[in-house]
Amino acid sequence: MSSDDTAQLIYLGLLAAALLSYFWVANRDQLGSMARAMVSWALIFLGVIAAYGLWDDVKTDIKPRAAMISTDVIEVPRARDGHYYLTLEINNQPVKFVVDTGATNIVLSTPDAQKLGFDSEDLVFTGIANTANGQVRTARVKLDEVRFGDMADTRVTAWINEGDLDISLLGMSYLNKFDEIAFSGNKLILRR
Repeated sequence: MSSDDTAQLIYLGLLAAALLSYFWVANRDQLGSMARAMVSWALIFLGVIAAYGLWDDVKTDIKPRAAMISTDVIEVPRARDGHYYLTLEINNQPVKFVVDTGATNIVLSTPDAQKLGFDSEDLVFTGIANTANGQVRTARVKLDEVRFGDMADTRVTAWINEGDLDISLLGMSYLNKFDEIAFSGNKLILRR
């Protein structure tokens, strides 16, 4: 805690003590109702302080978004779990990805692949991926179009994971399409 924070805390404590003293002297005859009112105001005060202090985290959770700064820059805010999520439009369908610099390719989860029209019975699972949970079989597919805002790529190679994958992975094969990948503060910046 910095000295400025300590000074502010002492100031708030003195202010609260002065207010409590005033209410005590002014309402000696009605201590029970005064105590209830003070507790109510204290809780309201703490709620306002908590909301103010946590607003940056709360607004990111309420409406997490990736902002297009210009036609060639994407800023992705870091989520509370420490990951970066990006929703891309694939073949006119929104698909949420976790940005994974440790993944070589775009890897679609089975539910996302089905949403995009890939039938697992028609796929040929000839690839093998080494994951943290062991090896899984994968099937190579082509995505007609991968789009974010004005940025569009066609005929993009992706892999469909046959294993249990909670969310699709946006790996380096797609991230390498950007000239710059940078981390600044709590943001991932992708620049073409």
